[in-house]
Amino acid sequence: MSSPALKITFLGTGTSSGVPMIGCDCPVCTSTDKKDKRLRSSILVQSETTTLVVDTTPDFRYQMLRENVKKLDAVIFTHPHKDHIAGLDDVKAFTYFSKKPIEIYANTMTQEALKREFYYAFADHKYPGVPELNLHTIDAEPFYVGDIKVIPILVWHLKMPVLGFRFGDFTYITDANRIDDIEKEKIKGSKAMVLNALRHKKHISHYTLDEAIDLIHELNVPKGYLTHISHQLGKYADINPTLPEGIELAYDGMQLFFD
Repeated sequence: MSSPALKITFLGTGTSSGVPMIGCDCPVCTSTDKKDKRLRSSILVQSETTTLVVDTTPDFRYQMLRENVKKLDAVIFTHPHKDHIAGLDDVKAFTYFSKKPIEIYANTMTQEALKREFYYAFADHKYPGVPELNLHTIDAEPFYVGDIKVIPILVWHLKMPVLGFRFGDFTYITDANRIDDIEKEKIKGSKAMVLNALRHKKHISHYTLDEAIDLIHELNVPKGYLTHISHQLGKYADINPTLPEGIELAYDGMQLFFD
């Protein structure tokens, strides 16, 4: 099956606290530039017939309303940290209107967290109105959601295994600070990739801005978009013009198209 034309929408591009951060009066958090307003990181992937999201953030409800999403076929999870799973309950609106369950794809570690956090959705006797979910286990093998082929890419968030994903010519990776060489091979040949770039200063489990730029160049991907951004990185208007050609900061609502 050939890859369909895809539209990618950045639902959120911020780190776990979002931008602005509660209680912060720094220049980034008080910026009036809408590109400095960052919800928690997630993307919407759409073909003509299939719609999926990668992760359900604490901002998931608003992200769906902002993008006027009326149909959702699946959720694909990267890892079980709260800023990537907390909004799962709100898929119940889609199951209510479609009368069909949402297909959920996750590794076993993330499935355990989902069953713990949203135990009521997996109970033998469900209360009316809870989300209807079908769980699928992600391993190393590619799989399809509708007509969209998904290639899992194992990356490391310090010692936690996290999943990135390749959709046709587009690769999405968040919450990483190391990628093994064998997994880098899955990224090569992408026309565009998204990578986390938390801040300038070294971090225990996230790529810095310079580290993210270096990796995009190493993999020879022509277009790079940076996400999972902290207020510590600086204002969009200050940082984006300093980036190398072909690399830019992603922002909430940004859209990419792949034929």
